[in-house]
Order: sequence, then structure tokens, then C-alpha cells
Amino acid sequence: MKLACFNHYRVGVVVDAGIVDVTHVLPDFLDALPAQRLNWLIGHWSELESKVAAAAERGAALAPSDVNLLAANPGASQMFAAPVNYRKHIGELGDRAVVAAGRTAREQGFFLKATGSLIGSGSTIRLPKGSQRRFDHESELAVIIGREARDVPREHALEHVFGYACLIDGTMRIEKGHGEEERTMRKSFDTFTPLGPYVVTADEVGDAGALSNRLWVNGELRQSASTQDMIVGIAELIEMISSVVTLRPGDVIATGTPDGVGPIHPGDTVTMEIERVGRLSVSVGERESVSPRAY
Repeated sequence: MKLACFNHYRVGVVVDAGIVDVTHVLPDFLDALPAQRLNWLIGHWSELESKVAAAAERGAALAPSDVNLLAANPGASQMFAAPVNYRKHIGELGDRAVVAAGRTAREQGFFLKATGSLIGSGSTIRLPKGSQRRFDHESELAVIIGREARDVPREHALEHVFGYACLIDGTMRIEKGHGEEERTMRKSFDTFTPLGPYVVTADEVGDAGALSNRLWVNGELRQSASTQDMIVGIAELIEMISSVVTLRPGDVIATGTPDGVGPIHPGDTVTMEIERVGRLSVSVGERESVSPRAY
């Protein structure tokens, strides 16, 4: 099943004709907490899956023109990311790299991205106005957690996966002569994490360990790889993160980017596609004004 968040935090099921609104299946108390609707649904999926499927079968589909897609899970409480998780990505940034040579996600662990940076497919990445810094695209498979996970060994980790989505990890690169800002800050500007277009449930995706992952800028192919090339696989990432902090329904794990990362500029269109997961496309623009602390 494919689940979408759209318009004013409505929840829908994606069908051939468009999106069927199934928000009415959820409890009324969530009307006061609309951004939490999908988290609640994921956490109660075992009892609501059949009701959601029935509602989708009976309901009329909204046309794409009537839908404003939000991030696949706009209310995620936590977002984790794996640095240096593809061999060919190691070293490609030269002196902009922040990871010591030879160190990968297995040695480095994970870092955090602000959930406030999430946007949906069809939205716009807004770069700091007038900045001379370099801003890059990174194409990643996102894992959406389905149930609480604490100290989960990798052999049971995939039991905690609800589904998958495409994720673009927008990044401001460090520059010699500038302060080497923390990775979390450089990747957490508003709009820097497009996530979508939908959450595709794990049963529909199947084995996520060998999916093609491609990204284009203005129609030019920049990144092309397979998730089988990840150094630390999905199960090990869940083991690693859950050994430190409890994962909860709706949390997002960005699994790392392959080689081919490169700069984006206002006016660009960035599109990524992951096999059996979907196609995510966003434009690139600038913020309306220069921030008090400009970058």
C-alpha cells in the first residue's frame, strides 16, 4: 500500500486514479494534532490496515491537481542519517570531506537531521539568499519505522520497518577558511529534506537491499547506484541506532548517499527515483530574504 500526506495533513491511499482520503478512519482527537495522524496510523497499523484498505476501495479518488503533497511523514519525531555509507562516495568530496579517511558509517555511527527541514514532492528547496557556499544533492533511500525499537539485534530489525520513501539530503558543504559547521546544522536548513512522494509499505517493496537509486538535475543523470552497495545495511543501521536511542513509529532513517553528489542552484529541478518506491521531484530556489546570520 502507498500512503500519502497531503493538503492540511490529510492521510490518503494512493490508487491508479489518484489519492483516496482515508482520514475519517482515524480517531477524531487527531484533528487537534493533524501532523501526528500518520505516526498514529503507523503505530496502530495492525488494527487499522483492513479498515484503511476498505475505505480506499470505497472512496472516490482526488485528482493530482487537487492534492498538495506534504512530506511522506511530515510529523516524524526523529530523523537519523548514515554518513559515508557507499564505498564510491568515500573521498569524492576531497578537502570538503569531514570524515577521516577510511572511516565509514560503521565506525562513525549516525547523525541527526532536523525534522523541521522536511518537505514533500513538488515543493521547493530554498537555499540561503545570496550565499556563495556550495549546496549539494544527495539521493537516499529512507526507512520508515513501524514499531518501537530498542536494543534490536539485526536479525530482528526488519520486523520494525513499516515502509520506505525517497529522500533528498540537501547539504551545505564546508569550505576552507570558513568554520567547519556541524553536519547536523549544514543539513537542517528549512526545506533541505524532501521526503516522498509517499510511504510505500514494506510488504509492497519486498527486499530493499537491492534497489536501483538514481538522481537527475535538470534531466542530467548525476547519481546511479544500488542499495546493495551500502556498507551498513538497513538491519545493521536499525541495530546501531536502537542501541543508542529508542526508535518510534514514523521515525525516519536516511540510509546514505552513493557517489555522484554535486551542486544545485536556484532554477534547478532535482528528481530522484528508487525502484518500487517512487519518484520524487522538487525545484530549487532561494529564500526571500537574507538571514540575520548569513551563510
